[in-house]
This record gives sequence, structure tokens and C-alpha cells, in this order.
Amino acid sequence: MGRQGEYRYPDGTVYNGQWNEHGHRHGYGHLAYPDGSNYWGHFDNGLYGGLGVMAFQDGSRYAGEFRHGKFHGLGVFQRADNMMFEGEFKEGKIWGMGLVTFPDGTHGLPRNEGYFEYNQIVRREKCPTVIHRAQEVAKRAEHPTNIK
Repeated sequence: MGRQGEYRYPDGTVYNGQWNEHGHRHGYGHLAYPDGSNYWGHFDNGLYGGLGVMAFQDGSRYAGEFRHGKFHGLGVFQRADNMMFEGEFKEGKIWGMGLVTFPDGTHGLPRNEGYFEYNQIVRREKCPTVIHRAQEVAKRAEHPTNIK
């Protein structure tokens, strides 16, 4: 691993974390954007990669796996109004097995659990194992000491 340090970008974004020998964010770090959004987690050659948490300016939050700078893998996305998706993501979209929870704590009738593509449910089926794994990944992302 390269060095540790802080860099302030011309747009006001501030990065504090690890860098590789090519000058890219690489390893664990924190990126604070001028709009109040923040990312804590792993970087891979400059992009979010591995476990991390993205907290948006509007109060929405994602904790889970990233690849090439996008939500990818297992995680939990919670909007500011507490609507939540726990499950699988692909290239920044809800894609795969998972569960939607509405702000009132319900899951809808019929239940919004199953297989999703492009952020919409395609097939309803129970997927408790995927939901549990997504919750566990999100917990690990929220606690950097558990990130490997």
C-alpha cells in the first residue's frame, strides 16, 4: 500500500486516506463532497471499490459493496424518508434478490420481495438468506474496523 494523506480538489471535495504509487485513491479513505455528501470505505484505483458507506446530502444512505465506483453486490439503501431496499445491486441499480420496506414499515401487498431488475420487481419470491447477507455486509461496511 502507498502513502496516507489528504488532498483538496479544486471543486472543494476533500479526500483523506490511502493512496497507491500512481497517485490514485486506493485502500481505505474518506471523501467529503461540497454538497455535504460523504463516502467512507475502500477505494480501488481511484473509485469506490469493496465495502463502503455513501451518505447523501438529502439524508439517503447506502452501506454495502461497491465496484467501479457504483453500488454493486450486497447492501442496504435507505432513503431519507426511511424507504429501504436490502439485497443485491448491480452497476448502481437495484438488481437481483431483495426486499423493499416502505416508510411505514410494511413491505406492500403483495409483498415486495423477490427478484428485481432496473430498480423494479420482476418476480416475487422469498429470499431471506440474501436479505440477511445484505444486512451483514451493511453492518461490516458501517464499522471500518471490520472491513478486510
